[in-house]
Amino acid sequence: VQLQASGGGLVQAGDSLRLSCTDSRRTSSNNGMGWFRQAPGKEREFVASISWNGGGSYYADSVKGRFTISRERAKNMVYLEMNNLKPDDTAVYYCATARGSWASTSRNDYRYWGQGTQVTVSS
Repeated sequence: VQLQASGGGLVQAGDSLRLSCTDSRRTSSNNGMGWFRQAPGKEREFVASISWNGGGSYYADSVKGRFTISRERAKNMVYLEMNNLKPDDTAVYYCATARGSWASTSRNDYRYWGQGTQVTVSS
């Protein structure tokens, strides 16, 4: 497994969580990285992305202002800080490596996917 997401859990609405993504093969340092999520019965959707050097990032409207994506290239790590969580944020969260160096919002632009971590937010 190249990418491994961790940090999920069961929290209450309004709580915070920080997800981490480890690139064990250390091949993503020059690539954009993204977080996606998939709720039961729904398609996988874009959450946030960051460019290779952290200079650019994008967020889904539903998480803008609450979530922050960041990365530490030297450690091959990507993070997703999630604040003020809502029940609608409940999903399995996946990190992914983009084909290019930019911060993409499209699933088709990602080539490697992690195994996901479950986030459950109770009301």
